[in-house]
Amino acid sequence: QVQLQESGPGLVKPSQTLSLTCTVSTGSILTAHTAWSWIRQPPGKGLEWMGVIAYDGYTYYSPSLKSRTSISRDNGKKMVYLQMDSLKPEDTGVYYCARKLYGSADYDSWGRGTQVTVSA
Repeated sequence: QVQLQESGPGLVKPSQTLSLTCTVSTGSILTAHTAWSWIRQPPGKGLEWMGVIAYDGYTYYSPSLKSRTSISRDNGKKMVYLQMDSLKPEDTGVYYCARKLYGSADYDSWGRGTQVTVSA
C-alpha cells in the first residue's frame, strides 16, 4: 500500500477547468505494474471511475468523460494530476485517487478524497 492525498480548489464555477492533484507520499508512481486512477462520487450516488494512468504512462479514460478529462503525472514530485474542462454542476462530488496493482480486482490504496463543488 501507499499513502495518497488529493488536493484541489474545492469550489469551481460552471464552464471552468478543474485541476486536482494526488500526492503519493510513500512509494513510487513508477513502480512496475501499478495503475493510478481517479474516481469520483456525486452526492447520493455510487462511485464513478474516470480514468487511469499506468506506471508506464499509458492512459485510458471513461468514454463518457474522455472528451474533457486528462490525467498526467510528475514522476519527480510523485504527483498524479486530473484536469477536467467545461465543468457542470453535475460534476459536483468527492474526487478520489486510488492505486491498483495489475491483475488485482480491487484498489489497494485510496486517498481520503477531496470535495469539488461546481456552482456559480
